[in-house]
Amino acid sequence: MKIGTYSYEEFVQVVKSFHGNLAPGLLIGGFMVDLALKNVPEGEFFDSICETQVCLPDAVQLLTPCTIGNGWLKVFDFGKFAVTLYEKYSGEGVRVYLDIEKLKNWPEVNSWFFKLKPKKEQDSDLLMKQIKEAGDSILSMQRVKVEPEKLTRKKGGASSTCPVCGEAYPAKHGDKCRNCAGESPYISINNF
Repeated sequence: MKIGTYSYEEFVQVVKSFHGNLAPGLLIGGFMVDLALKNVPEGEFFDSICETQVCLPDAVQLLTPCTIGNGWLKVFDFGKFAVTLYEKYSGEGVRVYLDIEKLKNWPEVNSWFFKLKPKKEQDSDLLMKQIKEAGDSILSMQRVKVEPEKLTRKKGGASSTCPVCGEAYPAKHGDKCRNCAGESPYISINNF
């Protein structure tokens, strides 16, 4: 059993190292990305869309050249466990999703996914065993075409210096940076 170029056991170790723990969603995500990779034309340049921000983007980053940093991975947080790989110029691709009808055949995975019991009551060994045994049998696939306007990458544009904090920021954000405009996530900032 392989996930991308890894054996299942190697992928488990990569997941632990990259994600910080053995996340069931990332293991399932590995099967999803692997299935998508098997169904995109070899040698094509492709981008990716994840329809959740949880676990699945990590699988894309581990198994493809698509990352948040290079802009080839886009996350649209629709709350759906689905990933699309598509040819970056034509927009033609494949969407792989967790099929809830197929999931019913794997009770521990189904219970975990739908949070039917508290984490402390889950049988994690059985969950991992069922994920491995299920593999891509809990997934379905669709041919898709991404809207042309979603294919273009937004350019960064010019930078400005914020008159309040003195840091560089995208000029398109306005007359001061978003932090100084009240969008900061910080209560206070102290230099040291």
